[in-house]
Amino acid sequence: MNNSELMPLFRRLRIFLGVIAGILVICLDVHAQEKPPKPITVAVSTVQHLSFGTFIQAGLAGTVTVDHTGFRSATGDIILPNMSSIVTPALFEVTALRGTLITIVNGPDTSLSGSHGGTIFLRIGDSNTGSPFVVTGPTTNVFIGGTLTVASLSANPEGVYNGTFTVTFIQN
Repeated sequence: MNNSELMPLFRRLRIFLGVIAGILVICLDVHAQEKPPKPITVAVSTVQHLSFGTFIQAGLAGTVTVDHTGFRSATGDIILPNMSSIVTPALFEVTALRGTLITIVNGPDTSLSGSHGGTIFLRIGDSNTGSPFVVTGPTTNVFIGGTLTVASLSANPEGVYNGTFTVTFIQN
């Protein structure tokens, strides 16, 4: 074959390849952002319990607070001794699809019962994630603190105080 015979073949080949490329471009899907598939499932596990550590009621009343970072503080007649007591915020592990919007709703104030009588009131604090938050990975660690309201020593005798509280994670 000479050059004059090959030229029409090359033109037809270029036209054919151009049509194929055009079809491929038309058929490609482009996604900038997708909604997560339904149904979305959210799983929450308790990894660590809220602990206020040791404190001393030295007068009429006060509060003990553990924030979501684990920092502990007190007001009123509460003394925080320099001893190695365990102080931790609550830690919940939230497992959900990336992009899921979660709202945290703290339950009502709750009472903690003492081993020698008495009741201390607990108010749940804020979380490290804020609310609402968007899940950015397979799991999200949510740290939550709280505040104890401590009455007089006669109303809150020494001892160990225990109870439960409610935190609800709502998938939006």
